[in-house]
Amino acid sequence: MSQNSNKPATFFWVIGVLAVTWNALGVIAYLSQKLMTNEMKVMIPADQLEIMEKTPAWATAAFAVAVWFGLLGCILLLMRKKIATTLFIISIIGVLTQLVYNLFLTNAIEVLGNQSLIQPLVTVSISIFLIWHAKKSADDGILS
Repeated sequence: MSQNSNKPATFFWVIGVLAVTWNALGVIAYLSQKLMTNEMKVMIPADQLEIMEKTPAWATAAFAVAVWFGLLGCILLLMRKKIATTLFIISIIGVLTQLVYNLFLTNAIEVLGNQSLIQPLVTVSISIFLIWHAKKSADDGILS
């Protein structure tokens, strides 16, 4: 018996592999921040380090939720599981929570400049796209 009713097109796999890569980079960024040594911290400008060190646990947890649920969602998308959509929704909640903290509860824009808005906008856009893609793939019978 077939696991799914429809065979996905090549672009489904391309999107999935690119999404895994994107989210794996997010996991690496998270782990790099969490595992940063004192030797690494001295290389970061003081104003940026202050923002990082004053980040509350809930904002760090939002970062973790965003990247880990996003990566798991991508893996399950490639496994053609409908639950990927739910995981992407949980991930974007983490993304948006972290975004609110970084943009409105810190002086990150003042410290990093307006270009600091590019990464969050790209991240939100990709998150929205992955939710849409997973939902459409489920509706098309590609995910079970």
